[in-house]
Amino acid sequence: MKKQAFNPYLPSWEYIPDGEPHVFGNRVYIYGSHDFYNGTVFCPGDYQCYSAPVDDLSDWKWEGTIYKKGDDPANDGRMVLYAPDVTQGPDGRYYLYYVLDKVGFVSVAVCNKPAGKYKFYGYVHYKDGTRLGERKGDMPQFDPGVLTEGDKIYLYTGFSGRQMKDRIGAMATVLGKDMLTIEEEPVVIVPGDVYSPCKKASEIKTDCPYKLDSVENWNAYKDHEFFEAPSIRKVGDLYYFVFSSAVMHELAYAVSKNPTSGFEYKGVIVSNCDIGISSYKKADLPSNHGANNHGGFVRIKDDYYIFYHRHTNNTWYSRQGCAEKIKILEDGTIPQVEITSCGLNGGPLKAVGEYPTYIVCNQFNPEKPVMYVGDAANSKIVQDGCDGDKETGYIANITGGTVLGFKYFDFKNVKKITLTVRGYASGDYEVRTDWNGKTLGKINVEFANFFEERSGEVDIPDGVHALYLVFTGNGSGELKTIRFN
Repeated sequence: MKKQAFNPYLPSWEYIPDGEPHVFGNRVYIYGSHDFYNGTVFCPGDYQCYSAPVDDLSDWKWEGTIYKKGDDPANDGRMVLYAPDVTQGPDGRYYLYYVLDKVGFVSVAVCNKPAGKYKFYGYVHYKDGTRLGERKGDMPQFDPGVLTEGDKIYLYTGFSGRQMKDRIGAMATVLGKDMLTIEEEPVVIVPGDVYSPCKKASEIKTDCPYKLDSVENWNAYKDHEFFEAPSIRKVGDLYYFVFSSAVMHELAYAVSKNPTSGFEYKGVIVSNCDIGISSYKKADLPSNHGANNHGGFVRIKDDYYIFYHRHTNNTWYSRQGCAEKIKILEDGTIPQVEITSCGLNGGPLKAVGEYPTYIVCNQFNPEKPVMYVGDAANSKIVQDGCDGDKETGYIANITGGTVLGFKYFDFKNVKKITLTVRGYASGDYEVRTDWNGKTLGKINVEFANFFEERSGEVDIPDGVHALYLVFTGNGSGELKTIRFN
């Protein structure tokens, strides 16, 4: 690669959550919704697209605005564009599937190339013209994921929160080659939390007209039932259905040899607060500020990567895309991966030179663990300036006991670390390679009205390690950069 890659993989001022990655030709394209920094709602922006060459995942290019909120004739000017997905149709064109908020049907736009200007194309509908989501008994449509195989298009949608009796789970619908007309009626393939666990279809009380598939397998989804964010991929002869579970912070998955039936729960691929990971902490200790999650995986050359998002500014509404390398084992399962700073880099970052601190992957206080964003005591990733400015992200609201983790670095003869700090804080940053391990050096900081450098000697052994900075002091500080000397 021309340079190193890290999380988030897009510029620090860009907020593209719900990322669906697809390789078309020799480039990987990211399609997602569009948040704003300091946003007050989900997805207020128009659809943007970024792409990178498959042989250089550090070289992301902005492809421009590919679709605007007002391009859909159903938008009365008060609606936003929720998470989309794109597939190449049998005719070679590219089709963008999405749902506006405040409505329950799926819209489609089309373009002759993966990242051109998409034009409104129509709505997914039954053969009588009724839009999917508007027939009596239909579940409202949400978060479309789509897969093309020959002349068949498989559409996956759904939203299923607690106590939503009319939203049973995730459903699959088969469309014809016109990309709009329903050829096979919707089938519920994965249960929502209201209806799981269940042993018999007769136990499910609903007026929904859809077939309920694989009910006998639904017990396996307990505590990981479908919430939102359907994503579909095919690997070999297996269909992988990736989704956000009812606990929201994780992307779970189910597998089948049939695109519309027989999906069996297999596990969790990633959690944006690393719940379930026990390699460096207790499995139930959140090591980042979690909240909702959405993404999919893709094969890029010889490797697979899961794309997901993180939360910044201590809110739900300023989300950024991240990615991790995953492995698909011979039995088809995918072990859960931990969140890192090195993401698409293919290996550890070099402990040489200066790094921005917005690449932090762990933020927590073990004495005051917080599962979700929003707690006033949380540290947070923030920015100065506006979109398009030079990289301005940094960490703010760092208080006593805060653990900041950066993974992973390849250390070679590092004897000093310099931090760029600001804020009304006084104390030490203890340098460690395990968050609760031995202190390998200290960097003293004091009140600073402007960003200033502070340095400290360290004794870090050569090799690949995490870098943890644990603040022991008073006040509330800010941290902009880390430089290895």
